[in-house]
Amino acid sequence: MLPEDFYTRKHVVQIAKDLLGKVLVTNFEGERTAGMIVETEAYAGVVDKASHAYGGRRTARTETMYSRGGVAYVYLCYGIHHLFNVVTNAEDIPHAVLIRAVEPLEGVDIMLARRGKPKLTPQLTAGPGALSRALGITTGYTGLSLNTHIFIEDRGIKIPPRDIIAGTRVGVAYAQEDAYLPYRFWVKGNPYVSRGKGL
Repeated sequence: MLPEDFYTRKHVVQIAKDLLGKVLVTNFEGERTAGMIVETEAYAGVVDKASHAYGGRRTARTETMYSRGGVAYVYLCYGIHHLFNVVTNAEDIPHAVLIRAVEPLEGVDIMLARRGKPKLTPQLTAGPGALSRALGITTGYTGLSLNTHIFIEDRGIKIPPRDIIAGTRVGVAYAQEDAYLPYRFWVKGNPYVSRGKGL
């Protein structure tokens, strides 16, 4: 399990890269699922126009982003998709990393049932809404410490720097110049990377 000091570092972009190859695990009511993180997006808080916390915005939804690093921030997108983020940095600095895709490793049968899929294909967990549903993550877990029912492990999987691709984030055209920041990272050639298009 990743220690708290992994999450409380200052540089959210570096953390987004470092999360590639780590393993996201959920264990709800004895149903354990896990997947290797293969795509992430960094959100740099109050100075980032794509962030929910841009300009110091604090609402009932975003308050979790201001927690000390190492908790889950889960929000609803389009009223349908539960999107799982890792809160980083110190308390009152609302940095977060969106987990966009994982490669299934454990509990595939459970993931298939949750997603209503007959067989394993990349669509099972490619995309932030898909992976949250497959792993059983909902907004009810926002604010949960990442050392309980949801946690991230380092299993010694190393992604070579040459295999980490950077690009623009997905769905943030409203963020003006910040929409062009290369804050999305993915593992080159991994079939579970989402098909989301940046700018």
